[in-house]
Amino acid sequence: MIAKAAMQQSARPILITGAAGTLGRSLVRTCETRGIPYVALSRRELDICNPEAVRAAVLHCQPWAIVNAAGYVRVDAAEQERTACRRANAVGPTVLAMLCRQSGIQLVTFSSDLVFDGALNRPYVESDSVNPLNTYGRTKAEAERRVLALAPSALVIRTSAFFSPWDQASFLTRVLDQVSCGGTVRVDGETTVSPTYVPDLVDRAVDLLIDGASGVWHLANLGALSWLTLAQRVARAADLDAGAVQRCQRLVPRDAARRPRYSALRSERGPSLPPLEHALLRYIRERGVIRNAA
Repeated sequence: MIAKAAMQQSARPILITGAAGTLGRSLVRTCETRGIPYVALSRRELDICNPEAVRAAVLHCQPWAIVNAAGYVRVDAAEQERTACRRANAVGPTVLAMLCRQSGIQLVTFSSDLVFDGALNRPYVESDSVNPLNTYGRTKAEAERRVLALAPSALVIRTSAFFSPWDQASFLTRVLDQVSCGGTVRVDGETTVSPTYVPDLVDRAVDLLIDGASGVWHLANLGALSWLTLAQRVARAADLDAGAVQRCQRLVPRDAARRPRYSALRSERGPSLPPLEHALLRYIRERGVIRNAA
């Protein structure tokens, strides 16, 4: 039920919620690599919207910090599943913030570039005003407000378009799989984002947690580019035919969530994550390790 790192007798762990997801799995890897004691609970093992369940987990684990990697991630589906999205993305983090304040525990939770509307047409910084266009973004903005109102010492990390070598369903993994099989990929060339390599994201998040950082921080790899350019770059980095990645017109289905055309992030509070080119090379290398081990 509970995955644990080898803990020192005197060390209190970090409690990782949503441990079965992309962020949660990477947080576990980071803690294991760095020798940080942790307790990791999946959504099935801990419903963060249930105050009594969270209180029981805190009493049992005695963590010094909670890193919340749980959340509703299906942006388009959220338009029809608004209650479920708000429960996971806004109510859950609020419950955690309340319990963390009562117990004197540090909290880290993750937000999104989709709290912005894209009207500025330049990278967004932490002090820019939010104006989400869709249900998912509104739940993330609500979580930011409520968490920091309840627990001002909490750390809220906004990130964007993340990719991981361990996520088989990620955009870049699907691009590589299709191009490597000789297929053609048609990709949106109009929307600009700041792609974020998950191992870099969680490593910096843990650093900020240990350093006692608080408030809103933007964490994304250095660079702002379209999904099309990103797909072409990863194809070239993998020595595949980047010409197989072609531009398509941005088509928005009637039931899809509205998205900003420009939601790149940069930070005014600290250095960015490593340059995207470095992250793509490490992603390709790690993907090769995973394939060879399969």
